[in-house]
Formats: sequence, C-alpha cells, structure tokens
Amino acid sequence: MESYEVNSDTLAIIPINANETRIIEKDSDFIVNLSSMKIIDDGCRFFGSTYNGRMEGTKSMIGINYKAPIILEETMPMIFFPTISPRLEACSWISFKEIAKCIKDDKTSIIVFKNGTKLNINLSYKILQNQILRSSYLNSTLLSRKIA
Repeated sequence: MESYEVNSDTLAIIPINANETRIIEKDSDFIVNLSSMKIIDDGCRFFGSTYNGRMEGTKSMIGINYKAPIILEETMPMIFFPTISPRLEACSWISFKEIAKCIKDDKTSIIVFKNGTKLNINLSYKILQNQILRSSYLNSTLLSRKIA
C-alpha cells in the first residue's frame, strides 16, 4: 500500500523500517510503504494542520514538548502519543482513545485495545503510563476549552 489516512479505526502506527510501517486498525492489520512520521504528518495535514503545528498546539495547551501527544483531529477527538522521541525512526504512535488497559510484562508492556486487540510494545510500563497520563491531560484540556 502506497498511502494511508489515519482515521478513527487506527489503533497503532508501528515502524518496521525507514520506509515501511505496520498499521493496526480495529478490523485489520497491514503494511504501508511510508515512514510512520510521514503517515502522522499526512494525517495532521488531512485534518488541516501539520505535525509541527499540532506539536505547537500541544505545547501551548499543556506545556509539553518532549514525546508530546498530539491531537490529529479535534471533533472526535483523535489523540495519538509517541512511544519514544518522534525524531527516532523506531517511534510508534498509539491511539489514546482506543486503549482499554495496559499490562506490565517484565521490561515491556502489553496494550489491550477496546476491541480486544493486544499489542506487546517495547516500552516500560511506567513510561507507557506517563504517555497515557499526558494524553489524558491533553484530552481534558481540549474538552474544557470546548465547553467554555
């Protein structure tokens, strides 16, 4: 597959190498011939911004600029967080809203999505929990601004 638009069915965007990315959706799992960062930036652009613009938005809203979650789309909202620095090729992106629970698994973690899909990720449980908390903070800030 040569293109991909991040959507509400997207659960995870996992790089395989510099030019291939595994996409996990609610009902499918496939490979796209693009980098994970290109997919994220294209998703931001599809919804009217850029990755850098979304990063600036997160920084402005909650003051986080390192491994920051981003709002790809505001009305649903679609919030994704990076597993490591987005500057690194190995950075995966996880859909915050689709996580049901996380399980500590030795030095890694297992993400269980709402549809029952499980993803073993090479990330400590503590770091994963921190990324979820940051995403939750971003989500609650966004919601409070919509209500106000």
